[in-house]
Amino acid sequence: MKTRLVSRQSLATKAAAQRAMVGEAIKPEPTRENRATPSTQDVLDHHLKCFGEGDLEGILSDYASEAVLFTPTGPLRGEKAIRPLFQAMIAEFRKPGAAFDLKQKFIEADYAYILWTADTADNVYELGTDTFVVQDGKIVAQSFTSRMTPKD
Repeated sequence: MKTRLVSRQSLATKAAAQRAMVGEAIKPEPTRENRATPSTQDVLDHHLKCFGEGDLEGILSDYASEAVLFTPTGPLRGEKAIRPLFQAMIAEFRKPGAAFDLKQKFIEADYAYILWTADTADNVYELGTDTFVVQDGKIVAQSFTSRMTPKD
């Protein structure tokens, strides 16, 4: 018995040709420009942009309704619990002289990781890290921690 290996690409091409023969529209493969659901990269980029602009509503729009954000003081679940954390962070980072430096950003499928440092009027963040889980274009889980020293 002979076994014939057929690639996914050739099956997809054959299926598209068959649809064309019966008059079905050929749909293009999803790209960043025509994708209905934002990718992990899209969500993270939007999240960082909104944080940099102090856009609280934009930040919160990145989260799923039951998202959980793990912090050193415990988990925060849902927008109502997450909102005060970002209100405080935005207030601190909007003060004159604040600087945020993104050191690393890694994305693998539904997961993203950032490493950062910052200096604000109130604190020095020697190290900050966030890990994100993104599903269906929304952050469903995030962990955050930092090594922070208050300024006198």
